[in-house]
Amino acid sequence: MSRFRRVAANSKGRDLAVGDIHGHFRRLEQCLEAAGFDPAVDRLFSVGDLVDRGPHSEECLDWLEQPWFHAVQGNHESLAITCLHGGRLDLEMYRAAGGGWFIDMPRDRQAIFVERFLQLPIALEVQTDTGPIGLLHADSPFNDWSALRDSLLFDDDAGVREVCQWSRQRLKEGNTERVAGLRALLVGHTPVLRAKQLGNVWHLDTGGWASGHFSLMDLASLRLVSPAADE
Repeated sequence: MSRFRRVAANSKGRDLAVGDIHGHFRRLEQCLEAAGFDPAVDRLFSVGDLVDRGPHSEECLDWLEQPWFHAVQGNHESLAITCLHGGRLDLEMYRAAGGGWFIDMPRDRQAIFVERFLQLPIALEVQTDTGPIGLLHADSPFNDWSALRDSLLFDDDAGVREVCQWSRQRLKEGNTERVAGLRALLVGHTPVLRAKQLGNVWHLDTGGWASGHFSLMDLASLRLVSPAADE
C-alpha cells in the first residue's frame, strides 16, 4: 500500500469532494443525485471515515469498488485495523463511536474490510487545471505538502500519520497558515456547521451523517455544489 497517492486530472467531467460519511451512504446518494453527479464522467473524493455511526457501514466495500470513488484512510478505518490486528484500543470507546457493527463481526469478515482499508492512502493529491488539491482526513503536520509526501512515502512515521488522521489543532487554534505546494487542502474529522476555510485548508465535515448536511465541493472551482450550500 502506498500511503501517498497522486490522481491525474479529470478530462471528462467534474471532481467533487465530500466530508465524513460514517455509514450514511443513502443520504450521500440523495445528495449526489441532487447535485447532478454523473458517475460516467464525474468522480467523488472522500476525506475518510466511511464507516461507523450510520446504518450502512458495510456498504463501503461496494463504494470502494467503484472506479469513480476515491478515499483516504480516516481514523475510523484505522480503528478497525487496530481492532483486528491488535494495538492500543479502548473497545468501549470504539463501540461508543459507532464501531459495534465491526466489533461484533466474525474475524474472517472483519479481515475483508481491514484488507480494503489498508489499501487506502493517508493522503491523496488530485491534479486540476489550476493546481493540485490535497486530501487528508484531519490535518497536515507540515506546512509544506512536499514534506508530508516525502514523510509518507519514505519515513512511515506513526506520529505523522496520527496528525493526519486525528488532529483537531488547526480548528482549535484558528490557524490560517497555508500549506505550501497546494491550491487547497480538503479535510474532515471535526464537524462544523458550515464548510470552513482556514488559509487554504477547507474543513468539509458538516455533519451529513448526523443532523447536518453533506458538503460537496467542486475541486476545479473550490465552490460548494451541494443542495444546502446556499442555505
